[in-house]
Amino acid sequence: MHFTEPVYRNPYWPTWPLLEVTRGCTHNKCKFCTMYKNVQFGMSDMEQIEEDLRELAATNPHARTIQLLSANPLVLSYDKMAPILEKVNEYLPEIEHIYLAGRVSDLRNKTVEQLKALKDLGMNEISLGTESGDDWTLDRVNKGYHAEDIIEQCAKLNEAGIVFWHTFLNGAAGRSHSREHAINSAKVFSQTKPMLVGTGGLILFPGTPLLDEARAGEFDPLDERGMLEELLLFVENLECDCEFITHHTIGGMNLTGPNFLNRKEGIVATLRNEIESGDLDQMARRRSMKRSL
Repeated sequence: MHFTEPVYRNPYWPTWPLLEVTRGCTHNKCKFCTMYKNVQFGMSDMEQIEEDLRELAATNPHARTIQLLSANPLVLSYDKMAPILEKVNEYLPEIEHIYLAGRVSDLRNKTVEQLKALKDLGMNEISLGTESGDDWTLDRVNKGYHAEDIIEQCAKLNEAGIVFWHTFLNGAAGRSHSREHAINSAKVFSQTKPMLVGTGGLILFPGTPLLDEARAGEFDPLDERGMLEELLLFVENLECDCEFITHHTIGGMNLTGPNFLNRKEGIVATLRNEIESGDLDQMARRRSMKRSL
């Protein structure tokens, strides 16, 4: 198998094997991220992809799921993506679900009809590293798109019948714009009707522009209480019946599960309790131990 280091997979997708079809990230400019900092974006050639598929056919002939790597293979045009999915189905005929990650902007080069055709080939679940639905925050961390893009492109996914995930990057706006980040993200996410919403707490990793700006006094990061208060505000304003998962910020609190709206009241109560009496120092230590998004 051909893999370009570092290799990241979505831990919430029950998928093995993995298939690298791209390497690196086309954008690679988000101010909080170093995941692919030293990897130049490129597409695997079909010969390499077929070689890996032959190996997978020998070792996992009954595979029903597969995850395509790397950061945003969704950027590939329909004319490049469709032949890859056709080859996946050829070598792994029992495949039912093809998972991949992407950026909201990756959907601009595909029509609804093309997305429907890709879904018919197995591409039926996508993770979007959305981070925020607030334009100020999206610009602040250099995501390269705005809220109207999220709404427009996710409408295409809904029409095509492809389910998708949103992520909310808790703390991305800093102290000065925390309220707007939480409320506007919840409103935009609710409008787009994702299958799942995940949240993670911002960590200022070495080598990121956001850490440099924090050290220079140009970014005002939230403390642990502020992170929880922002997350509470986001949850209070989120109105979509999705699955909800949390990591990084929450530590030991069990807020993850399906049927968000049925559980919303309990999640709100848990967050309020943690804000009032939780061990915030322990949460901060747990978050500081993270080494990657």
